[in-house]
Amino acid sequence: MIIPKIYLETTMFNFYYAPDAPGYRVLKSQVHQIFDLIKAGQFEPYTSAYTTDELEAETNIERREQMKGLIANYGIRFLGQSDEAERLAALYIQEEAVPAAYPTDAAHIAITAANGLDFIVSLNFGHIARPWTVERVRRVNIREGYKGIGIYKPAEVLEL
Repeated sequence: MIIPKIYLETTMFNFYYAPDAPGYRVLKSQVHQIFDLIKAGQFEPYTSAYTTDELEAETNIERREQMKGLIANYGIRFLGQSDEAERLAALYIQEEAVPAAYPTDAAHIAITAANGLDFIVSLNFGHIARPWTVERVRRVNIREGYKGIGIYKPAEVLEL
């Protein structure tokens, strides 16, 4: 059995500790299910400095440390930045897959592709997990010799 290699971007860590409010309950539950599947060995998880840099911006120190703790507690592997990921991120912005104002979102997707992972899991519906981005990223990746990675919401991953 091949274990899918997945990239977790910042929203997955944020929603793990999201408030238990009506608008967040279902998403938070889905995120917890993804982490449970990671713990069960169903996925090989990765993240990067793009994520940890964003986590460092959390002003609530306790919550920031809890989110960062998920990386160690779930054996999430760390991907280093690379020139190729930076090049791909620039192409995603140039091709308008991701708005120019959100280079880190493009970088999350690019590091996933540059490292040959299977998909990225995100609750960033504005710039990552949206049909426009999925299609544009697929086009760029194929043109540049990369596979068309999946860009999924947690609910979609749970249906795999």
